[in-house]
Amino acid sequence: MTHRNNPISRQDPDEGKDPVFAARLFPHRSLGKSGFVLLMAFIGLTCFISGLLFWSIGAWPIFGFFGLDFLAIWIAFKLNYRSARRSEEIAIWRDDLLVRRISPSGTIDEQRFNPAWTRFGVDRHDEIGITRMFLRGDGREITLGDFLNPPDRESFSREFGAALASVKS
Repeated sequence: MTHRNNPISRQDPDEGKDPVFAARLFPHRSLGKSGFVLLMAFIGLTCFISGLLFWSIGAWPIFGFFGLDFLAIWIAFKLNYRSARRSEEIAIWRDDLLVRRISPSGTIDEQRFNPAWTRFGVDRHDEIGITRMFLRGDGREITLGDFLNPPDRESFSREFGAALASVKS
């Protein structure tokens, strides 16, 4: 699940109660740690055996290129897993809307909006569904959940849109 209700507290405990809506969005990665180890073992074994085959017929430099291929695939997966550490926390109170973005390095960027004056919008494509979700208010516009897949965007936009509408009424 890429979003779930979970309590996000305000900095000042006297400011108010639990949020009307709270979600933490994070990118989905289908390959877990054990799957990664198995895949890399398979790729490593395949590269090693193929390299030995080329070495045995006298094309020994190819063995090194198979090692470079393995290294490139390993680096690509590590960078992919690093980018999966990013997340967004979104919370709505009756008088406040918080969007907290956490980068893969741990840097936090917080933006606050007045929910009464904030508009939630989506861009749709006929075949794909929602391609972009955004908040517009206080002279700013920010994109939400740009790393989510279309079904998760649909689910989040329904829940978030309903929660934002409920605090406006």
